[in-house]
Amino acid sequence: MPKYRSRSGKFVVSGVSSDAHTWNLVFLQLMLEERGHEVVNLGACPTDAEVLGACLRERPDVLVVSTVNGHGHMDGARLVRALRAHPGLAELRAVIGGKLGVDGGTGRHVDALVEAGYDAVFASEDGLEEFADFLRELRPRRRAPAEPVA
Repeated sequence: MPKYRSRSGKFVVSGVSSDAHTWNLVFLQLMLEERGHEVVNLGACPTDAEVLGACLRERPDVLVVSTVNGHGHMDGARLVRALRAHPGLAELRAVIGGKLGVDGGTGRHVDALVEAGYDAVFASEDGLEEFADFLRELRPRRRAPAEPVA
């Protein structure tokens, strides 16, 4: 098993509300744990409120959203807008990746998702490698307590 030099961080991994797939979330969890990170995996179909609540409780360095059903561009945009609107979560780093559109043209959704509030969008054939590069550059942030979700 390869060894990775990594700065330990805390991650919340989640699907989007309409995506029942779990294999992608388990894969990401294992990838992150292999690199020495702490992971809270919310699983498939969490509501936006559940994701925000977990981020407030866990105070992660990064929210990682993964989708394979093709609706990530809609559900993911709504989720990150809610994240950015919450005073206790507005500065949380958030990334999304996977199959973002049902038509297979995931690249066309990248700009809209960045504009909605994601720090990075991994939608290309090399998305997993790009995510690994993101992890290598990651510097954990100090986490302060936040206000609960209303």
